[in-house]
Amino acid sequence: MTDTDSAHLKTVEQRLLWLSHWMIHHANHIRPNPDGIKVGGHQASSASMVSIMTALYFSALRPEDRVAVKPHAGPVFHAMQYLMGHLDRDRMEAFRGFGGVQSYPSRTKDVDDVDFSTGSVGLGVAITSFASLVQDYIAAKDWGADLPLGRMVALVGDAELDEGNIYEALQEGWKNDLRNCWWVIDYNRQSLDGIVREGLFERVEKIFDAFGWDVVRVKYGALQRAAFGEPGGEALRAWIDACPNAEYSALTFQGGAVWRKRLMDDLGDQGDVTALIDRRSDAELAALMENLGGNCVQTMADVFADIDHDRPTCFLAYTIKGWGTPIAGHKDNHGGLMTKAQMAEWQRHMDIPEGQEWERFAGVADADGLRDFLGRVPFFARGVRRYSDDKLPSPALSVASDREISTQMAFGKILDDLARGDSALAARIVTTSPDVTGTTSLGPWVNRRKLFARTSRPDAFIEHRIPSTAKWEFTPKGQHVELGIAEMNLFLLLGAAGLSHSLFGKRLIPIGTVYDPFVHRGLDALNYASYQDARFIIAGTPSGVTLAPEGGAHQSVGTPLTGMAQDGLASFEPAFADELAVIMEWAFDYLQRDGEGDPDERTWLRDETGGSVYLRLTTKPLEQPGKRHDDAFRQGAIDGAYWLRPPGPNCEVVIAYQGAVADEAIAAAGMIGGARRDVGVLAVTSADRLNAGWTAAQRERARGNTGATAHVERLLGALPRDCALVTVIDGHPATLGWLGAVAGHRTIPHGVEHFGQTGTIGDLYRHFRIDRQALVASVQGLTSGAPVP
Repeated sequence: MTDTDSAHLKTVEQRLLWLSHWMIHHANHIRPNPDGIKVGGHQASSASMVSIMTALYFSALRPEDRVAVKPHAGPVFHAMQYLMGHLDRDRMEAFRGFGGVQSYPSRTKDVDDVDFSTGSVGLGVAITSFASLVQDYIAAKDWGADLPLGRMVALVGDAELDEGNIYEALQEGWKNDLRNCWWVIDYNRQSLDGIVREGLFERVEKIFDAFGWDVVRVKYGALQRAAFGEPGGEALRAWIDACPNAEYSALTFQGGAVWRKRLMDDLGDQGDVTALIDRRSDAELAALMENLGGNCVQTMADVFADIDHDRPTCFLAYTIKGWGTPIAGHKDNHGGLMTKAQMAEWQRHMDIPEGQEWERFAGVADADGLRDFLGRVPFFARGVRRYSDDKLPSPALSVASDREISTQMAFGKILDDLARGDSALAARIVTTSPDVTGTTSLGPWVNRRKLFARTSRPDAFIEHRIPSTAKWEFTPKGQHVELGIAEMNLFLLLGAAGLSHSLFGKRLIPIGTVYDPFVHRGLDALNYASYQDARFIIAGTPSGVTLAPEGGAHQSVGTPLTGMAQDGLASFEPAFADELAVIMEWAFDYLQRDGEGDPDERTWLRDETGGSVYLRLTTKPLEQPGKRHDDAFRQGAIDGAYWLRPPGPNCEVVIAYQGAVADEAIAAAGMIGGARRDVGVLAVTSADRLNAGWTAAQRERARGNTGATAHVERLLGALPRDCALVTVIDGHPATLGWLGAVAGHRTIPHGVEHFGQTGTIGDLYRHFRIDRQALVASVQGLTSGAPVP
């Protein structure tokens, strides 16, 4: 880099510092605030990152690199996009307001070129390691061999390293031979509530080293390194190294005069050190002491440029929180803001003329030279780096013909059939599971399609001719990524793989399996993946108290409600194999949609936008209903429900079920059929889609479209007013309990509200009253008028 370009790099740093802080100040102190509460924006956390981000984006990165920006440095990211002309002033002025740039970088809510959404701390860090793994997976395939390998970079707040998911990701990275991954730690030694514990990073460095990472300490800036070369400089270095974090922060906030007094008190009796201090004014001394490595843009650019390998690298960049501003170093500055008076004084210090606060090149002496420099920055050379890939046609899926089969086993058979074929979609499927591959029915798929690794590793059991149902052969051509027991890693990998079409221009169809109760162990990462609009299928299996002998620790209760509540995730719980086949065929297409989101008037669901899919499956074999090909069944299975036993005009009772309790509901309907002339059975495959369509249709009617009718309203609207609904699910009863509100029918919900225990399926169904006898008793209670037992 030439001296001129180095000067431009410093100018960019100062422009980003100003624009990010002015944006926050404007939102809090100038823009009308009808709510009367602080808007916020993390000025100090942005300031500590500005030199690092300047060096990274304007010197080190190339278009194929991807970055997860520290959440609280979001204002610097937006300022950077604004400086480059990629973001308009209106959105900057609306920071943290409706229609403005987001508080934290968001792929889906921001219009600028965000690689990874961040905000739930730690997850943005960890996903970069899985994105690197996905990149290697794609590059190892014939259809991805032309992929240019980029670095997956995380900008990390030091307090984020308190998050356990980061250490789970480190272990998984080591197991999968992680490469092309950088984590740049903003070591400002301050968190929301205080100062980072002394000596912590000596331990953290050992952890990174243990997992095969290079650790690069960037402690001193160019001014400090030059001072250390002067007589007395080594004594100054020793003093800096020994100064406690809290003390360094307090001295920084107090400024040059206090720095001078403290250094003279501690070192002033040494002639060379005294002379070193005396040669500098208070302002120059403060600049020297605050010139830590992470706050020196040239130092950071040089450090990044020195890396000439693909080993995972952690940069420990020492910084000052609030660097370059009046609130630098204060322990309360995490959520603090500059006052109007402080901002006015700082504006004069930054040479920003009044009225030019939003000007991109305000105060820049060589504006034409800076424009030329920005036009030559490699990272921005290709413009917005959002890619796409062709849709893959979904092959027709065969239906298991077994007389009795579980949905989990049917899921495995469907994947095995795909593995036997040569469809383009099957070639792009990547499966993964947190050490439960065999017990979630992925075994046949893995045996045929093998496990992924960058270097081949044979199965020792095969080499020694030891019989085994599992063939664990690792190869670059493999299509299964085996994970350790960490559900957060599962959803982070699904999130990274589910963005491959956008990040790398190569579409993957990610499918993950997990024990259904442990969906909640990875819920933060599942929500994070959904917020990014990643596309994947997650099969939670086995589910419910139907997993009877395993006991309450392995039995799920609330996951159906999670499936209903999670945005970006269409949740299904089929009972029969043919339902599952129809749903999976639809899901493979749904994952690849990217429409405008206009609601389908048939269901009022925004299916054109697409999304991810959650399948809640079970190990309980059910007698299958025989071959069904009619459109009402197929469409109903996708839309959320269909009539297994249609009601007549005088229907008195409808039993609505979802999932594994289908046989209990069907048997109960038969038992009460003799006493009741008309009993309907509603097969619900997705309470999620039924409910979403219903609420959406109500919103549409509120907007004046009186003809908007949801699928569930058509199903239940023709029932007599005095018809009763009895609902049953092996899960929380609220999943189906709302059905009575659709058309005003009395509803008796059956389900599971408490932790389960061990026993037979019959034992637990009776205990929780989700068996056929309990359903019949509820119907009999309707006739007698007595309270339902």
